[in-house]
Amino acid sequence: MASGKSAVGEAFALSRGQKFVDTDRMIVALHGPIKGIFTSRGEAWFRGMEARMTAECLESDAYQVVSLGGGAILDSGTQQLLASTVVVFLSVDAKTVGPRLKRGSARPLLNGDTMDRWEELFQQRLPVYQRLADIVLDARRKSVSALVEELGLILTESGG
Repeated sequence: MASGKSAVGEAFALSRGQKFVDTDRMIVALHGPIKGIFTSRGEAWFRGMEARMTAECLESDAYQVVSLGGGAILDSGTQQLLASTVVVFLSVDAKTVGPRLKRGSARPLLNGDTMDRWEELFQQRLPVYQRLADIVLDARRKSVSALVEELGLILTESGG
């Protein structure tokens, strides 16, 4: 959440001439703002839609870069699909995401004390992120272009 997945994913896809897909953007385009979905239909409905969109992207024959919402990895079906692709985890900390969240956020799970709630969610999800990740990039205080370059080098060295 607020790690820069969309910005890095989009820039990386562009650098490789690949298609970029952001599952949160897909959901918003079809159903409206995520905060509104949580209010009107609930988190469970959103998570189901998120899992379907993720499966649609990951089962596609297209070679593409896909950015998932921070909670998408909690779905067991999504975890199984991710096992057959390269998963990049952008590792961040509260100091890195704090300014991003202060700029305004329509993230429905960050009600109340935003940073405490972010830290709680991050710690809950971290073991799953680490288990699923093929590549971990330290995204603390690095630019999007530096992360794109680093990822490109790692994939080139590994034959990816």
